[in-house]
Amino acid sequence: MPASRDSQIRKTAMIVITVAFFLFQIYLAFIKQLTPMLQSPLHLVFALSLIFLYLPADRLYRKRVEKRAEEAGVEPDPKLLGKWAWTRWFDLIAFAGIALLLYYTATQYPRLRDFVPFIDEVLPLDVTVMIVTCVLLLEAVRRSLGSILFGFIIAFIAFAWMSPHLPGILFTKGLPLGQMLDQFTIGMTMTEAGVFGTPLYTSASALFYFIVFGVFFSTCGGGQLLIDMGMKFSNNSSGGPAKAAVISSGLMGMVSGSAVANVSTTGVMTIPMMKKIGYAPQEAGAIEAVASTGGQIMPPIMGVGAFIMAEMLGVSYFSVACAAIIPAFAYYFGVFVLISYLAKKRCVRQAGADVRIKVEQPILPRLYLLIPVILLVVWIISGASLMRSGMVGIISCLLCNVVSYFVGGRKNFVGLKELGKCCLRGAKQSAEIAIPTAACGIIINVVTGQTSLATNLSGVIGSLGTDYLFVALLIAMIGCMLLGMALPTVAAYLVGVVLFVPIIRSLGVDALCANMFVFYYGIMAQITPPVCVASYTAAGIAGADAMKTGLNGMLFALVGFMVPFVFIYNPAILLEGTVLEIVIGAVQLLIGTFFLALTVSGFFKTRLGAVGRLLTFLTAAGFISPDIHTTIAAFVLGIATLVWNYRMSKKEVRA
Repeated sequence: MPASRDSQIRKTAMIVITVAFFLFQIYLAFIKQLTPMLQSPLHLVFALSLIFLYLPADRLYRKRVEKRAEEAGVEPDPKLLGKWAWTRWFDLIAFAGIALLLYYTATQYPRLRDFVPFIDEVLPLDVTVMIVTCVLLLEAVRRSLGSILFGFIIAFIAFAWMSPHLPGILFTKGLPLGQMLDQFTIGMTMTEAGVFGTPLYTSASALFYFIVFGVFFSTCGGGQLLIDMGMKFSNNSSGGPAKAAVISSGLMGMVSGSAVANVSTTGVMTIPMMKKIGYAPQEAGAIEAVASTGGQIMPPIMGVGAFIMAEMLGVSYFSVACAAIIPAFAYYFGVFVLISYLAKKRCVRQAGADVRIKVEQPILPRLYLLIPVILLVVWIISGASLMRSGMVGIISCLLCNVVSYFVGGRKNFVGLKELGKCCLRGAKQSAEIAIPTAACGIIINVVTGQTSLATNLSGVIGSLGTDYLFVALLIAMIGCMLLGMALPTVAAYLVGVVLFVPIIRSLGVDALCANMFVFYYGIMAQITPPVCVASYTAAGIAGADAMKTGLNGMLFALVGFMVPFVFIYNPAILLEGTVLEIVIGAVQLLIGTFFLALTVSGFFKTRLGAVGRLLTFLTAAGFISPDIHTTIAAFVLGIATLVWNYRMSKKEVRA
C-alpha cells in the first residue's frame, strides 16, 4: 500500500475513533455512567486503537529516514519509507485483538456482570481474551512509553510464575498451571485489582475530562493568560524572570499537571531572561524545572495520580485537593524565598528595559478566560461528579472562545480547524494516560492478588516495630523515587501504593498521609538525578549541563523532599486535625521552609557562611518537628541567627 494512501487511511481512522471516543465520554457524563465491567474495557478499546494508529510498527524506521532526508535537504525516498511496511501486519493483528476485546465486552457482559470470582467457571474465551489484552497492553506500553515500564511489567509477571521457587520474602505458594491461568484471568480482567480495575475506571470517569479540559483551556488563551499574569506580577522585582517562572509555572501547573509541558511552555520565555539578568544557565534551568514540577502537587487539578488517589481512598477529589493546599503553598513559598535571596546574593535585578518582561496583550480584558477554571472549581466544591465538572469546564472553554470572537480583535479566538486539532490532542493524551494506568493493573494484581509480596514486605519492616517508622519512610522514599525515575508519574504512584503504602499503614500512619507520601516522591523524581525529565528538558532550553541542572533542581526543591516527612509526623498539615492544630502546623511549616530556603541560598542580609547555614538548617529542622519544645528552641535559635547576620551586614557596610 502506498505510504501516502496508508497515511490518509490512518488519519481518517484517527478522526473517526476520536469522534467516537468523545461521544462515548459525553454519553457517560451527561446520560448514563456504566458499570466498571463495561465502561473500563470500552475506554481501553478506544485508547489502544489511538495508540496503535498514532504509533505504527515502522514509525522509528520512518523517522530515521525522514531525519536523514531533512539533514541532506532532500525529500524522503518513498522506496526507503516503504521498506518496512510489511511490519504493518503487526498493527492489523493488534486491531484484530482490539476487535476481539470489543466483541467479548459486548457479548459477555451479561455473564460477567453476575460472575462470582473463584466460584463460576472460567471459559477458554476468558483466558484467550486475558492473554490478548495483556499482550496488547504490553505492546502499547512499549510503543508509547519505551522499554522501562514494559520491562518492569514483564518482571512482575515473571515473578508471579517464579515466586514458588524464590527464597525469603520473595517466596509465595504456587498453583498448578491450569489453576494459575484461571486465577490470572479472574484477577486481571474480572476484579477491581486488575487491568479493568479502579485506576482504569478513574481514567474513564475523570482523567479523560480533565486532560481534555487542560488542552482546550490552554489553546483557547487561558494558558497564555496565566503565563502573562506571572510575568506581569513579577516584572519590577529583584530577579523578576525567576519569580515569573515560579508564578507562571505554578498557575499553569494547576491546569496542565505536567512538569515537562510546563517547562516547554513557560521555560522558552523565562529561562533566556533569567540567564540575561545574571543567573547561571544551570540555575535558570533548575528554577524552571522546580517551579514546573510543583504544578503536579498544586490544587485544584494537580497531577493525574491525585484523581486515582481519591478513588482508591474512597474519598472525594475535593478532599484530596484541599489536603494538598498547605504543602503545595509551602513548596512554592520555599522556592520563591530561595530565588529572591539568590537574586540579592548575586545582586541580580531588573537592570533595564532590555530585560524587562513584556506582555503582549493587556491582562484585564482577558480575565474572562479564567471563567472555565472558576466554574470547574465551583462544580467540584458543590459535589458534582468529576466527569460532569470536567465537561462543564470544557463547554465553558468553548463559550469563552465564542466571546473571544467578539472582543479583543479576535486575537484569542480559535477556529474550528484548531478546535478539531484540540480534540485529537486531547484524545491522544488521554490514551497515553489510560495505557500505563491499565498496564499498572497487571502489577497491582500480581502484588496483591497473585502473590503475597506486599504482605511479606510489610511483615519484614513492620517487625522492626513502630520505633522504626523513619526507617520505613526512608525505604519508601527511595523506592518511590526510583520508580518515579523509571516510570510515568501515574504508574510510579500506582506501583508505590501497592508496594509501600501497606508498609507505612502497618506502622500506624493514616491512609491519606501514606498515599500522599508516595504521591509526592513519585513526582519529586522528575527533578532528581540521574533520570530527571523536567530538569533535562529545562537544561536543553537553557543550554546547560543536564546533570548540573538536575543537581541544582534537587537542591532548590529541598522543601518538596522535606514536606512528606512533615505531614507523616504532623497530619494537621493535610488538614487532619482541629483548626488550632492546622494553623499551628502551617505556621511551623512555613517558618521552617523560610529558614530552609535561607540555608540553600546561603544569604539573609549578608552571606551566611558554613556556620550560619548550619544554624538556619537546625532552626528549620526544629520548626518542622511537631514537638513544642523543639519549636521554642528553634524560634530562639532562628531569631539569634538572623540578628547576628543582620549585625554582620551592618559591619560590612561600615567597613
